[in-house]
Amino acid sequence: MQIFFWLGVAPRAAFGVAQVPPFNLPMVVSLTFWGALYGGGFGFLTSRLRGRIWLNGLPLGLLATLMAWFVFQPLKGLAAAFGWQAWPMLRSLIAWEIWGLGVGIILPLLHPRRIGASRAPWQRTTLAT
Repeated sequence: MQIFFWLGVAPRAAFGVAQVPPFNLPMVVSLTFWGALYGGGFGFLTSRLRGRIWLNGLPLGLLATLMAWFVFQPLKGLAAAFGWQAWPMLRSLIAWEIWGLGVGIILPLLHPRRIGASRAPWQRTTLAT
């Protein structure tokens, strides 16, 4: 979003500190919280996903886009999906998809083992009494 702002096609900078509804937190805190929530959920599901993890980031970006359009914008008192205006919708979709790809690329680098590798089954042990 910051690149869009620098090019003059976004209304505000990406990491502003102005308070935003619905919780009146600084925008950077709000974006960080929701990004961590989506990223954590994605990290939890990675062992169940098939295919390349970075490609699975695309549906994550789409989910984040749809949540922003149809849940969070109405909570802020804005029109859902930018009132169906094409350019703001496209700009938002591009930004969220880039974020989803980024999560899909960076997350495997943070895992201590290969994602999707088979695990040894859990074995119950008994304690000596």
